[in-house]
Amino acid sequence: MSEAIRDTHTLSKAGEDYLEAIYRISLAGGDSVRSVDVAESLGVSKASVNKALSTLKEAGMVEQSRYGRVTLTEEGRTYAAAVWRSHRALRTFLESDLGVEPQTADSEACLMEHVLSEDTMRRLIAYLEEQGLVVPEE
Repeated sequence: MSEAIRDTHTLSKAGEDYLEAIYRISLAGGDSVRSVDVAESLGVSKASVNKALSTLKEAGMVEQSRYGRVTLTEEGRTYAAAVWRSHRALRTFLESDLGVEPQTADSEACLMEHVLSEDTMRRLIAYLEEQGLVVPEE
């Protein structure tokens, strides 16, 4: 099974949400992202992003240049990829197996991704793979 599934939730739900947003933006547009893009993605103020970035920097998850661009550290990228994969696996399960509407599945997957254990996520991903529903690591 993938090593991208994190062992524990070392960040708060909000911290994981910010990390995931940075990761998703970086996948779409390069290694570094602007804090304003994170604010827009999450629908929060730039001040909220700056506060979250301080916490993520202290945790060793991100680095920020003096020009404000944010880059994930290796640890941050691994953690964020695991959160994003968990989100996609949960969303896939809710839609395909339970018939939940896509928008509801997406928002509920976002809530669930923060609380399920490593073991449960491994089992869910294995189940989805057995069903032919592959959830790529990136």
